[in-house]
Amino acid sequence: MTDGIVVGEDRVARCSWATSAPEYRVYHDTEWGFPVSDDVRLFEKLSLEGFQAGLSWLTILRKRPAFRQAFAGFQFDQIARFGDRDVTRLLADAGIVRHRGKIEATINNACRAVELVQAEGSLASYVWRFEPESDHGERPELGVTAESKALAKDLKRRGWRFVGPTTAYAFMQAMGLVNDHLDGCHIRAIVDEARERFERP
Repeated sequence: MTDGIVVGEDRVARCSWATSAPEYRVYHDTEWGFPVSDDVRLFEKLSLEGFQAGLSWLTILRKRPAFRQAFAGFQFDQIARFGDRDVTRLLADAGIVRHRGKIEATINNACRAVELVQAEGSLASYVWRFEPESDHGERPELGVTAESKALAKDLKRRGWRFVGPTTAYAFMQAMGLVNDHLDGCHIRAIVDEARERFERP
């Protein structure tokens, strides 16, 4: 069996990280790596990756329903209108990560997302420009690629916050811009098929 692959009690081979919690398995099998073109889901993921900094993704995944409720379903046009009262409300919400900098960054980024859509047509059409030309199934050692550096740099130029190159690459992995399911993982071929069928925006 390939390193990094674990066969579960259901006899399905998966990336080993997916076996550490039930929530991870569902996320691995149904979301991670599948291509996404929905602007709200793309904004949500960029936001949650920012909240994850210094924490485990499992923590964020378990809090995701509370995040969605607290942040208007990540409808960024609504979040862009959040003010001081909303920041106070969010800082008091025990269901989410109560970090003022990350909360304020999400509101800021929502404003920048509205601007980006006005300039580029959609978040999806902008983000998918950074899809690598080839996918060899090998993860970068440091979790950073030329494409993730370029995406992070351009977002920063546009005024986004809490979106560095490592965060950008984790976003690209999750939203299907790359397929980082390991060789030998049952889901890798399924994601490959989904990416082949996917119509780039």
